[in-house]
Amino acid sequence: MNMKIDRAGIPFIVGAAAVGGLFGWFDLWMPGAASGLLAVGFTFFFRDPDRLEPAGAGLDAVLSPADGRVLHAGRADARTAPEGNWQQLSIFLSPLDVHVNRTPIGGRVLEVTHRRGRFLPAYDRRSGVENERSEIRIDHAGQTVVFRQVVGVLARRVVCRLAPGMNVVRGQRFGIMKFGSRMDVFLPESAALAVTAGEMVRGGETVVARLSEGGNPDHEQSAVDVWR
Repeated sequence: MNMKIDRAGIPFIVGAAAVGGLFGWFDLWMPGAASGLLAVGFTFFFRDPDRLEPAGAGLDAVLSPADGRVLHAGRADARTAPEGNWQQLSIFLSPLDVHVNRTPIGGRVLEVTHRRGRFLPAYDRRSGVENERSEIRIDHAGQTVVFRQVVGVLARRVVCRLAPGMNVVRGQRFGIMKFGSRMDVFLPESAALAVTAGEMVRGGETVVARLSEGGNPDHEQSAVDVWR
């Protein structure tokens, strides 16, 4: 597997390694070793593995934008969702998960907004609208998909490298969330969700939903979740 390091992690890794080297220069081996371990930890956190979407996924497939555990899969809460009727997926990323984010669907970027806010735990239902976050809207063949990078207690910053007018492909790297966070995805009401709360997903690999031009009236998605 080809393993990269996201460039947002370079200052953390180099800084910790430099501090460790400085301690070692002065024969301060204990703090030097601690700094070295911190550099290794940063390297692990900012890892950026290549991912391959499943064969035969189809053009209607929506891929997970992040690694983690599904907190919610079902109808969106009107108090936290964008205006309108949506299906919602919420994914919690622990500090051990890969934090590089990928576009869930291909299309044209309509809007990118960043909002400052609080730092509630990412698994808290309120974090989707009260925490600092970036929100991206993509037009995919006439359907709008919205997804949010949401910070948590440890994740104090999100990095989004998208801009309005850009054309993106499904599974494309677009940013990173630093140190534990959450990803929300809002899909048209007609979308058929393919995962349930509690499942583990992998960014760029797991099919989490399928879009439907005409809707699917026979599909009913439970809103059972594991919010805490």
